[in-house]
Amino acid sequence: MNGPVRSRTPRPHPTGGTDMKLLAIYLNDHLAGATAGTQRVGHLARASRGTALGRALDGVAAEIAEDRATLLEIMRDLDVPVRHYKVWAGWAAEKAARLKGNGRLVRRSPLSTVLELEALRLAVEGKAAGWTTLRRLAPSDERLDPALLDTLLDRAERQQDAVEEWRVHEAETALSTPGRAAA
Repeated sequence: MNGPVRSRTPRPHPTGGTDMKLLAIYLNDHLAGATAGTQRVGHLARASRGTALGRALDGVAAEIAEDRATLLEIMRDLDVPVRHYKVWAGWAAEKAARLKGNGRLVRRSPLSTVLELEALRLAVEGKAAGWTTLRRLAPSDERLDPALLDTLLDRAERQQDAVEEWRVHEAETALSTPGRAAA
């Protein structure tokens, strides 16, 4: 899938009163979250390879990776430097979250998929909140492309819907009593 269409025309600097220091912190925090989210969805797609969930997550994973790349482009357009220690922290936090056993020591627990989908849902919601914030700043900062941000918001909503559908399915499957079909 192709990413959002971006204009390569340089944009003038902001006309409003955006606090660039705070915006830089905010965007770097979102970049840390995007790094964790990209790692999480990639791990879950690999763990589910060969299943309907894995196939569904392959497309979501590609979009989430594109969204992270777009965030880096937006940061570049805004002259916001990447704080690599925050990126590393997001990466490390996601790896540490995988250590939770979820009731099994040797093989993957069905509960792991449910909890990973819940974490992914929260990550996509956080990303959407970030796009919403930038969209609200766009009228006062011409470096922000409102059409691009609208596209990113629409895509985040579709991602939320897809992840939620699978989360519900996997929760019903994992938490149902063996031998009983989920309602």
